[in-house]
Amino acid sequence: MKIRSLALAFSLAAVGITSTVTAPAAFAQAKEQFFPVLVYRTGAYAPNGTPWANGYVDYLKYVNAKGGINGVKLSFEECEFGYATDRGVECYERLKGKNGGATVFQPLSTGVTFALTDKAPVDKIPLITAGYGRSESQDGSVFAWNFPLLGTYWVGADVAIQALAKREGGFDNLKGKKIALVYHDSPYGKEPIPLLQERAKMHGFNLTLLPVAHPGVEQKATWLQIRQNRPDYVLLWGWGVMNSTALKEAQATGFPRDKMYGIWWAGAEPDVKDVAEGAKGYNAMALQHSAEPESKIVKDVLETLYAKGQGTGEKADVGSVLYMRGLISAMLGVEGVRKAQERYGKGKVMTGEQVRWGLENLNLDQKTLDAMGFAGVMRPVLTSCLDHMGSSWVRVQSWNGSKWVVNNEWFQADDKLLRGMVLNASRKYGEEKKITPRTPEQCKM
Repeated sequence: MKIRSLALAFSLAAVGITSTVTAPAAFAQAKEQFFPVLVYRTGAYAPNGTPWANGYVDYLKYVNAKGGINGVKLSFEECEFGYATDRGVECYERLKGKNGGATVFQPLSTGVTFALTDKAPVDKIPLITAGYGRSESQDGSVFAWNFPLLGTYWVGADVAIQALAKREGGFDNLKGKKIALVYHDSPYGKEPIPLLQERAKMHGFNLTLLPVAHPGVEQKATWLQIRQNRPDYVLLWGWGVMNSTALKEAQATGFPRDKMYGIWWAGAEPDVKDVAEGAKGYNAMALQHSAEPESKIVKDVLETLYAKGQGTGEKADVGSVLYMRGLISAMLGVEGVRKAQERYGKGKVMTGEQVRWGLENLNLDQKTLDAMGFAGVMRPVLTSCLDHMGSSWVRVQSWNGSKWVVNNEWFQADDKLLRGMVLNASRKYGEEKKITPRTPEQCKM
């Protein structure tokens, strides 16, 4: 992607960091809210990481162009980590104390999230992991600094099974079915397994686990197993080149693409555009939104930034699936600051601890979202001290050979099932780490 030099200075070769500021002296200004931005614009995952980063940065620029958050301007700095956990942790350590201290970190990696979960409480910096991260971190009583906003991989896995059950005419008809999980052999890819195993026990389907090594370009053995075992459905938990490779292998082996269902990180333009007609019929979860080129927020960003030559990436990518994912992720962080200001002082720079309070008191109702330009893109988000996810709405989209087509039917994860799993896992984590869960009374402080 072409990055505009006016706002971006590269020192990647020297220290692996990219800096973006909102004005020449941005970091020197007194009243600025600092947003570190962990990105991977290089390496095997760059085609997927770049549009996310562009959407994220564009939204921060957009907020500044509109006057900031009650007058507080935003500064930001990118750090390139190439989707490597160790480098992601290095970026965190490098940026956490800069420019008055980090507002929030969004790791864009489940592996990095796992590594930072122990660090964030010490540094008092919230982690937003919108659509990824630790599924049990929905429990804010134990994971006080993690915010898996909008959904977790347990949500995605649950909705995927719901979609299959509806297709088969009910959960009872899943009994005896064979479902294969083709997953990235990393914390990310392993995250949905407990939920799928639980659903398999409940409904009597046979679950086969097929890990794929980083970066996912070698899947011959995996698809040989699929050809031999002939599963009824394949769930794809891939990222980057792994997704398009899986679709090409499915085409080569004759596995029906309409019997494949991917998680939302396997449902973007880079995953299917090179396969084109060969991916026709492939389904993927949509974390509320899909590609949204006609949305008001996209039109506003184009008018505010790109019409003036201030956009971060290519104009044609604005509104794409991963661009929207990055933009929405930034919006959630901004709204956490805005909410914090309601309690701690409008027009003031918020600390990480104050932003945490804002994030666990979000109330983005439909009227508010529509007014912000997200009509038809998102459903309400309502968090609490004990619920750090705030929403579990998912749709299913299908690739028609040239574009994603969204099914307007909304699915919602089974709260009863998820709640039990979340509480059991978070309780275990709390015991291991000697964390005393916060009570509702403590949450009010």
